[in-house]
Amino acid sequence: MFSLNVPLAPSIRDFAVDLHSKLSGFDRVRDRHTLVCKRFGVEDVPDRVSSGDPSPPKPDAFGALCEDLRPLLAGTDPFSVAVTGVDVFDAPASGSRPVLYLVVESDALVRVHRRLCAAYGAVEGIEGDGYTPHVTLARGGDPEPGVVADLVSAEFDPIRWRVHALDLYDPEYREVAASIDL
Repeated sequence: MFSLNVPLAPSIRDFAVDLHSKLSGFDRVRDRHTLVCKRFGVEDVPDRVSSGDPSPPKPDAFGALCEDLRPLLAGTDPFSVAVTGVDVFDAPASGSRPVLYLVVESDALVRVHRRLCAAYGAVEGIEGDGYTPHVTLARGGDPEPGVVADLVSAEFDPIRWRVHALDLYDPEYREVAASIDL
């Protein structure tokens, strides 16, 4: 599985680090933060790999995906993104609950997501109409009710940045494997 991610502004990472000490009671507190635009499995690209294998080797699938994404994203101008608050998924589509996250607003990001879902299909429950752009801070466990409520109700100035590229991320190696300029 690969994901196409929006590079985060350094101020987002700094903000998440500042919140880290307030996330007691969660099972997992993220130390690496991502903003996923779209997820892709190796099986999403077999018809684009010359062998036609229903489960092509990962490097072949990755190469084909990069080649396929570049023209799909070619007409996309750099766009604005803003983190505007903190919220919680009380009943996430998968995994442990609750999920505390940074709220991300960007109509352009949602449009890119929809274009990619039209080309590749959506992961049920978390993409397509269910897509909520966000940056996960923590999930699972039994945080104190006041902790979550205080974080969700906290006000701060929106953190805004412009996106000039999208990163194809390989979770197996926990690194960006390619960037696609907009």
